[in-house]
Amino acid sequence: MSAAVRRFRPGYASWATLIVGALLIWSLWAIEASPERLARLPAQLGTVLGFFWPVDWHYGHTRVVPAIIESIQLAWIGTIIGALISLPLAVLGASTLFPWCSRVIKGISAAIRAVPEILWAIYLVPIVGLGPFAGALALGINSVGMLSKLGAEVVESTDLSAMQAVEAAGGSKLVAIRLGLLPQVLPELMAHWLFRFELNLRASAVLGVVGAGGVGGLLLNTLRYRQFEMAAAVLVLTVLAVLAIDLVSGSIRRKLLRGG
Repeated sequence: MSAAVRRFRPGYASWATLIVGALLIWSLWAIEASPERLARLPAQLGTVLGFFWPVDWHYGHTRVVPAIIESIQLAWIGTIIGALISLPLAVLGASTLFPWCSRVIKGISAAIRAVPEILWAIYLVPIVGLGPFAGALALGINSVGMLSKLGAEVVESTDLSAMQAVEAAGGSKLVAIRLGLLPQVLPELMAHWLFRFELNLRASAVLGVVGAGGVGGLLLNTLRYRQFEMAAAVLVLTVLAVLAIDLVSGSIRRKLLRGG
């Protein structure tokens, strides 16, 4: 075999690129994407965006701002529920501490994450009724699935020497976890909690579509009745609120991960 043939012999990267390309073409065909439709997209997008101008700022001030505040409250309550429940699950799910129950906890966490927030809300609305309470529970349950997984990974990557020193001094395992483990992992866990709050805020904007509170209900109603100027106020103010909270949360998370 010549050197040129050996040089161009396909490897794993080439086969992976070929498979990804084939899957992309297959997916584009499945969704009926075509060059003609893509060529018409900019003009059609400009036409649709024209429906949303001018923005109805009066509606935004009187109706949208209170709904955004409710979405923030939903996201915060859901994050608190997720943080409180996921903290002990993260410790129990760490294979370095409790290998006998780690797989069970991680399996439960994966099952929870497999159900999107909006499906949890659909299941909970008939149980607890319409309104933000169902939305907060839906966000909290889904947060448990994500935060317990991330928390277990944080615990597994932590140096356990401080915890072992507490146990060697006569402390119980519970005391060793409280004094030797939690001070090390809490800053990173809190950073994950804040990141989950950002995700919950985005998700809460959709839960109103199924009657679970938040700003999503306003958006659905304005679009349903073709009140595009009002819908524009919902979209613009929601985006601004999410961006502002992302900036503040991101700054706090960076300080936590740097150790203050």
